Amino acid sequence: MKTLFLMLLCLTTGIAFAQTGTIKGRVLDKQSEKPISGATVSLVDDNNLKTTTDQDGNFRLPNIPLGRQNIQISFLGYENATVSEIEITTGKESILSIALSEKFNNLEGVRIVGTGRGKSRAINQMAAVSARQFSAEEASRYSGGRSDVARLASNFAGVATADDSRNDIVIRGNSPSGLLWRIEGIPVPSPNHFSTLGTTGSPVSALNPNMLANSDFITSAFPAEYGNAIGGIFDLGFRKGNTDTYEFTLGAAAFPGAEAMAEGPLFRKAGGSFLVAARYGIVGPLGLAGTAAQPNYNDLSFNLDFGNSKAGNFSVFGILGNSDIDFIGNEITDDKDLFAKKDEDSYAKSNFTAFGLKHTINLGAKSYLKTVLGTSSAKSTYEAFRFLNYQTPSENRIEYTNSDNTERRMTFSTFINSKMSSKITLRAGLLYENFNLKANISDRDRQPDRDGDGIADLSSLISTDGRYQIVQPFAQAQFRLTEKLTLNTGVHGQYFSVNEQFVAEPRASLSYSVSPKSTINVGYGMHHQNVPAPILFLNENVGGSLVQTNKNLKFVASQHYVVGYDLRFADNWRAKLELYHQAINNAAVERARSGYSSLTEGASFTYSIDKTSLVNDGKGSNSGVEFTLEKFFSKGYNLLLTSSFFESKYKGSDGVERNSPFNNGYVVNFLAGKEFKIGKNGRNVFSINTKFSTAGGRYYTPTDLAASRAAGFDVKDDTNPFSEQYDDYLRLDLKFGIKLNSKTKKLSHQFYVDFQNLTDRKNVFIREYNRQSGMIDQKNQIGFQPDFGYRFNF
Repeated sequence: MKTLFLMLLCLTTGIAFAQTGTIKGRVLDKQSEKPISGATVSLVDDNNLKTTTDQDGNFRLPNIPLGRQNIQISFLGYENATVSEIEITTGKESILSIALSEKFNNLEGVRIVGTGRGKSRAINQMAAVSARQFSAEEASRYSGGRSDVARLASNFAGVATADDSRNDIVIRGNSPSGLLWRIEGIPVPSPNHFSTLGTTGSPVSALNPNMLANSDFITSAFPAEYGNAIGGIFDLGFRKGNTDTYEFTLGAAAFPGAEAMAEGPLFRKAGGSFLVAARYGIVGPLGLAGTAAQPNYNDLSFNLDFGNSKAGNFSVFGILGNSDIDFIGNEITDDKDLFAKKDEDSYAKSNFTAFGLKHTINLGAKSYLKTVLGTSSAKSTYEAFRFLNYQTPSENRIEYTNSDNTERRMTFSTFINSKMSSKITLRAGLLYENFNLKANISDRDRQPDRDGDGIADLSSLISTDGRYQIVQPFAQAQFRLTEKLTLNTGVHGQYFSVNEQFVAEPRASLSYSVSPKSTINVGYGMHHQNVPAPILFLNENVGGSLVQTNKNLKFVASQHYVVGYDLRFADNWRAKLELYHQAINNAAVERARSGYSSLTEGASFTYSIDKTSLVNDGKGSNSGVEFTLEKFFSKGYNLLLTSSFFESKYKGSDGVERNSPFNNGYVVNFLAGKEFKIGKNGRNVFSINTKFSTAGGRYYTPTDLAASRAAGFDVKDDTNPFSEQYDDYLRLDLKFGIKLNSKTKKLSHQFYVDFQNLTDRKNVFIREYNRQSGMIDQKNQIGFQPDFGYRFNF
C-alpha cells in the first residue's frame, strides 16, 4: 500500500499546474422551464467571482480555482439555490443546468437551499418522497461502483444488490423486475450487456455514466407520470455537449473498458452541441470476470442537440450495446466458476438499442410541451449443449437449451406542463408503447421423455410472435398551499391490450417545512405492473396443443405508504428518516396449493420454465425503516451512512406467509472520501475513498439431493421454498486516485486503483447440485479483486 502511494505521488513530478477552470450553464424557472435573465451566479467562497445570466439564461464564470467548488444562484422573486461539489479541472469545462423555484407570493420564503441540499431533492419537482438525484461523478467517485449507476444506487437507503456478479438492485424488498428504466423520458429495456428477456440487470452496464446529466432515483410512491413499475424508477437524462469548445476524453478501466468521447458545438448560432462516446470491454483478457470464459462487449452512446429556434428545441439521442460470451466445458478449470459448467458448452449473445427524437417548445410564457418519439430493441440468444458422458464430450453432446428472444418497441411520449401561478403547476400527458415480441425458448429440464430414448425431450416453452400495446395517460398537479405546505397529487392510467385491462391509480404526497432546516413528507401511491413476459407467454401442453395459459393474467397491484423526516442540521450535513409499507396484491401464483409466486422471480438470467395456468391470487408485503446520514463534500471530505431494516414477505396459493428471497432483513453502507491537495500550489488532488457494506443473507430454496441425482440436474425442494438463508454479506472496498492538471494546456489526467473486497470475504453466491460429483456445491462470489482506471481529458 505504501509503495502504491509513493508511485502515485511520483506521477506529480514534472507536471505543470493550471491556474483556473470554467463553470458555465443555464438558469431556468423550475416550474415553467423558461430561461431566467439577470440571475446572479457567484462562487460561494469568493463573492468577487460572479456573473449574471443573459437573455437566454446562459452564464459563463471563468477563472474558478481548481478543485471542488460551490456556486450560489439568486434572482429577485426566486428562492436562492446552491450547487455544490462542482469538480473544476483544466481538461473540461463544467456545464450546469440550474432550476430556480419562484417564492411564495414573491415574498421571502422559509425554504432556503443550503449548500449540498440540492442533491437531496429530486430533479422532478413532484417527487417529494423516497426520491434522490445523483450525478455521474458520484458513479465514478465511490469505491466499488465500477462506473455503474445501478451499483451506485446500492449505496442509497432501501437498496440492496442481489449479488456481486450482477447489477440487479433490490429496492425495499421488491424483485429487481419491479424496476423501470427511463432514458430521456421514455421507458427502455434493460440497458445492460448480457441482459435477457424480462430482466432489469446483468453483469455489466451498457450505460456510460459520463454521458449522463444529473438524474433521479425513486424508490416508492412515484409521481403520476411513472407507470408499469412497483419497485423503483431510474429516470435518466443525457447531458448536452459543450456549446463553445471541442473537448475529448480517452480512457481505460477494467470493467467499463477502453473509452473515447468527444463533444463540442453543433449549429453554433443556435446553441447546439454534440456528445458521443464509445467503449470496448477489456475485462476478459484481464481475468477479472469471475469466469474462465472471455466476455466481449462494446457500446456507443450519443446526444445531438440542435439548439433553439422558433420551432423549439430538437435533439436526437441513442445508445447501442453488443455482447457475447462462449463457455466451453473443457476450458473450465475451476468447479467454482460462477457462470460455466465443465460438462456443458454454452453460447450467449445479446444486443440492446434505444433511439429517440425529442422536441420541446414553449407555449406562451409559462407553459411548454415536451414530446419524445423513440424506438428500442433488446435481443438475446442462448444455446447450451450438455455432455451425456463427461469423458467423451464430443461424441455425447446434445442440445439442451435454445433461446432466441427479440423485443422491439415503438414509443410515443408527450406531456404539457403549465405554471398557472407561483402556487400551482399542472402537468398532463400520455405514453404509448407498441411492442413486437418474438420469443422462442426450448429446454429439456423437467420435460417428459416422449420418444423413449432415456433423455428428456427438447420441448418448446415459449413460442410467440405478436404485437401488444401499453397506453399510460396521466395528470398531476403541484399546489403550494402555504409557504410551508406543498401538495402533489395526480392520477395515472394504464391499459394493456393483451387482456384489455385498464386501471386508474391515484398518487399523492404532502411536504411540510417545519423550519428552514427540517421537512416532513408523506406519500401514497397505487401502482400496477405487468407480469414479466417470460411468465406471461409460457406454453402449456393442453390436449396435444401448446397454449399460453398465463396470457390473461392481470397487473400485479401495489399500494405504497411513506412518511419521512428530513433534517439539515448543519452546513453540508443532512439526516433523513423514512418509514414505509407496501401492500401487494394480484401476484401470479399456481392454481394448485404451492409456495410459488411471481414476486420471487427476476434476480437471475432466467425465469421459471414450468409455471403455467397461473392465477392472480398471490399477496406480498414490504415494510421497513431507513436512515441516512450524509455530509456533502466540504473541507476536503464527504461521508455517507445508510441503513435499512425491513421485512419482505409473500404468500403463494397455499396461503402460507414466507420470506421472500429478497428479505435480507438489514442493509448497512458506510462510505467516506477524503481529498488532499498536492503539488505546486495544491492544484492537484490525491483522493482516498472507502466503502463498507453488510447485509443479511438472501433466502433460498434448498436442493432436493435425491431428486437431483435421479433427474441429473438441480431440483429444488419446492415444498420448502425460501426456507434457508445464506450467511450475512460483508465487503470492504478501498480506492486511491490522483488528478493532475496541466498549466499551459487545457488537459488533465486521472488515475485510480480500486481494491474491491479487500479482505477477500467469501460471500455465498449459490448452493446447487453438481452433476459431476453428485453432491451439493457452494460457489462463492468473487473474492479480492482489483479495479483500475485512467482518463485523459483534453
